Amino acid sequence: MTLALVLFIAVEIACGEGGPIQITSDRLDAYDDKGLVLFSGNVVATQDNTVIHADELYIYYDKKKSTGKPLAGATTDAGKIERIELKGNVTMERDERTVSGDRAIFYNADQKIIVTGNSVMSEGDNVIKGERITVFLEENRGVVDGSGGERVTATIYPNNIKQ
Repeated sequence: MTLALVLFIAVEIACGEGGPIQITSDRLDAYDDKGLVLFSGNVVATQDNTVIHADELYIYYDKKKSTGKPLAGATTDAGKIERIELKGNVTMERDERTVSGDRAIFYNADQKIIVTGNSVMSEGDNVIKGERITVFLEENRGVVDGSGGERVTATIYPNNIKQ
């Protein structure tokens, strides 16, 4: 298992690679003046075989000069995505890979994802836990940090050997 498992999830959902993205929630609020779209309440974002669950999903985008009218409460003139934030009971799943935490932020310009708050990555029976997981997408590199006396823990089964 590598820290780059977050890479697949983030690139597909945040950058829109792959098939269409289906997002469901209890509520959607669009704030064109703030460059923000907020999905809240039982948020589920699905694309191909990737599924993300969270209490809230915030999409921040570059604000452009509006030339059109908003359509059904959502912006039609949204610019490039600046960042995506997931808050509360965050779980990102793809195949056997799962990343969870209290909060996740994808920074588009830096091509970086930070997952915080009881962060756990797993692939099959392999598990890595820490307070903060940072993945640098362009560098194909990740860092897991502990916090407040809590150390990073990893349980890895080499060659798929399970005990």
